[in-house]
Amino acid sequence: MDCLFCKLVNGEIPAKILFEDDDVIAFEDIAPQAPHHFLVIPKKHFSTLNDLALEDAPVIGKLPIVAAKVAKEKGIADSGYRVVMNCNEQGGQTVYHIHMHVLGGRAMSWPPG
Repeated sequence: MDCLFCKLVNGEIPAKILFEDDDVIAFEDIAPQAPHHFLVIPKKHFSTLNDLALEDAPVIGKLPIVAAKVAKEKGIADSGYRVVMNCNEQGGQTVYHIHMHVLGGRAMSWPPG
């Protein structure tokens, strides 16, 4: 498999790691769209949200918990932040390993795009 995020999980490519446990890893986005922009991903490969099953809930449920933990550590939890998960081409997904974008440090507009 030639998945960028699987390579990151396996230590084949560098990243600024913010959190890591057996199931999840959080790291700085390499092309930030806000003053604070990091990604939270499951270590297990899932190409899109459409590939998830109910039995994946314990791992996938950790993503927002880790997002909130890192947001608090970065000092953006109280002022607010945006969480985004894209699915497939029209949803804006560019890396086909599910990931949660966490953006903060500035006011966000609505609608998002």
